[in-house]
Amino acid sequence: MPEVVAHDVKDLGLADKGKLKIELIAKRMNVLDSIRERFEKEQPLAGIRVSACLHVTTETANLVRTLKAGGADVVLCASNPLSTQDDVAAALVKEYGISTYAIKGEDNDTYYRHITAAVDHHPQVTMDDGADVIGVVHAERQDQIGEILGGTEETTTGVIRLQSMESDGVLKFPVVAVNEADTKHLFDNRYGTGQSTIDGIIRATNMLLAGLDVVIAGYGWCGRGVAMRASGHGARVTVIEVDPLRALEAVMDGYRVAPIADAAKYGDLFITATGDKHVIRGEHMEVMKDGAIICNTGHFNVEIDIPALEGMAKSRRTVRDFMEEFVLADGRIIFLLAEGRLVNLSAAEGHPAQVMDMSFANQALAAEFIVKNHKDLENKVYPVPRDIDEHIAALKLETMGIKIDTLTPEQVAYLASWNEGT
Repeated sequence: MPEVVAHDVKDLGLADKGKLKIELIAKRMNVLDSIRERFEKEQPLAGIRVSACLHVTTETANLVRTLKAGGADVVLCASNPLSTQDDVAAALVKEYGISTYAIKGEDNDTYYRHITAAVDHHPQVTMDDGADVIGVVHAERQDQIGEILGGTEETTTGVIRLQSMESDGVLKFPVVAVNEADTKHLFDNRYGTGQSTIDGIIRATNMLLAGLDVVIAGYGWCGRGVAMRASGHGARVTVIEVDPLRALEAVMDGYRVAPIADAAKYGDLFITATGDKHVIRGEHMEVMKDGAIICNTGHFNVEIDIPALEGMAKSRRTVRDFMEEFVLADGRIIFLLAEGRLVNLSAAEGHPAQVMDMSFANQALAAEFIVKNHKDLENKVYPVPRDIDEHIAALKLETMGIKIDTLTPEQVAYLASWNEGT
């Protein structure tokens, strides 16, 4: 057993339980496992300090184990106050010797103290899910920027923040947008968010979805996945959008599309997945039916105007784990799940390992890419290189026992020519 490293977790006594869970999930992350084997041999991250701010789950545990196997000196903190699995955090410290700063339900001060601990590690590579480490470095630790080779970003919201920083000319080191890889957003965002969001809602409410009017704000890849799974449960799905192309796609996919002001009057369950602020506001909650349920599966808890709901309520109480009842002045009740934070990670366990396998393979290989190529990179947001994306897809198919065809020389020549037609 390794020497106990610096940490702030709930209880190291939970480590045995966490280790069992990490080992179980590792068997479902075959792509990452193959990368870990190569990293152990080649040591591409030898001596590199990595500060990772991610959801502290079993899947993340296997990512940071892979980084450590590659020679990295890793510190991990939580990217959401409610997403930490305390037994996993304990196991990372006690069983795997990885400094971890994460406690499920930590308050705001503790959350940022933990991020500061990760920044205190003086990272050469940052790894974010929401751009919090990068934000703290740029705002408070400008003196450390010269030490940083580059960073990676896991989620849509973080990429939006980083692209804004690049546009404003304030981004001080290169960042690879892992979220933009096809092997990430086409699977993690769609199938992972779709399944885990519904899982979190059902765990929090024990509610039957069949026959309900489910209103989903946002029809990006996450919204698409949630709509698909809600519909599969027998719900009537309404999509809220501001993008005409996405709204049109939702219509063609068979969903009702309406403004939030209209859908607020008939929805039973509201799920935000936009990455924007105050998508559901006081004027919408004022017309919701008695018993309406609101939750969020976007990164930050600002998608729902929670202060407005608190101001409308004459009383509030927790009626189930991660389910809070707000009684309004007119007697109507509105339920809020998981404090408006990510319902899939707060009330459930996040995405299944099989899709996180590809997402975290991207993270590991993006870190390797940064270390190898940082001298040639500008202070920009970069996509994951296409060869890495395709390599991960090929590995995933291989681990699933699935084979595909290859083009014949004749077919390659035909696709590259212009002089053979009808």
